[in-house]
Amino acid sequence: MSGLYLSRGLFPQEFLRPTVEYLLKCQRPSGEIPWFDGGYTDPWDHVEAAMGLSIGGEHAAAVHAYRWLAARQLPDGSWWAAYRGDVVDNNHRRETNFVAYVATGVWHHFLISGDRAFLQEMWPTVQGAMDFVLALQSPHGDIDWAVNTAGEPLRDALVTGCSSIYKSLECAINMAITLGDPRPEWVAARARLGAALRQRPERFDRSWESKARFSMDWFYPVLSGALSGAPARARLAARWEEFVHIGLGCRCVSDEPWVTVAESCELVMALLAAGDHARAVELYSWLHQWRSDDGAYWTGYQFVEDLLWPDEQPTWTAAAVLLAADALTGYTPAAQLFTRVQLVPDDADMTARARRDQ
Repeated sequence: MSGLYLSRGLFPQEFLRPTVEYLLKCQRPSGEIPWFDGGYTDPWDHVEAAMGLSIGGEHAAAVHAYRWLAARQLPDGSWWAAYRGDVVDNNHRRETNFVAYVATGVWHHFLISGDRAFLQEMWPTVQGAMDFVLALQSPHGDIDWAVNTAGEPLRDALVTGCSSIYKSLECAINMAITLGDPRPEWVAARARLGAALRQRPERFDRSWESKARFSMDWFYPVLSGALSGAPARARLAARWEEFVHIGLGCRCVSDEPWVTVAESCELVMALLAAGDHARAVELYSWLHQWRSDDGAYWTGYQFVEDLLWPDEQPTWTAAAVLLAADALTGYTPAAQLFTRVQLVPDDADMTARARRDQ
């Protein structure tokens, strides 16, 4: 099935239904969605998997997943790095991009379902998460990547993590305006973060080796909307040949012969955000050779040793496949979430625009 090509309006529902079923099979009765059966659960990938369920029309299962996450939120608005059911599997840190991502997932589900009661129910969870994250923003706009067990900030920032937070802030702002509780401080924080991502490269990777070898550092500023238009296209063009292996997919890191399905799907959406639909379709068409008969997708392929590696089929990889298919075809009302910046105007914006139009 490596030649699966998609066009607008033609979501391959029958082909991808087993992928949705795989997510349902992995979801536990509590609502938790681990990486795979027997694996742990982290907040970011749990939300990613829930978004796949929303795209697949499994709204009740998606809501169940978000309620599982909300029930485990700590008093300061955060979550630990990983869980196994009710047991904390990693209490060494709480990562800001993991915490913020609940806003992206909740807004995504609302766009698809139109369920305002769900949005209202999750609003306190999102407020707590964003307040935790933004308390770790520096005066320069970047956001510390994590706090340690004792709650002490780990003073450095990641391009990929901050880019993900940038999209989550967009979603949280939209939620606030939709619910009539606008948060101008979030709008200002998002503007500072975007400026840091575009103009302050020295604020990232200050205390460790640069993460520029990771493909996500390359395309996430485009995927998040921090870069758009000509700067986005230039960024993707600059390292295309370094990261993309024709016929296989996108490398996880530039210096290893290893393509990964999830990163490839995210790059598909970044290409769409930059206006390159043709290459997005072509890249997506290569990925289904890494699909198993039950609809799950392998993490990646080591093409020097001709080896599927690791021996895992993560739920978040399956969800990324669904997100990319939705973005390519416009199947759900959330299809453009990662391909366009779409801020809901608040009452003040609408009044100002009306005055300008008079």
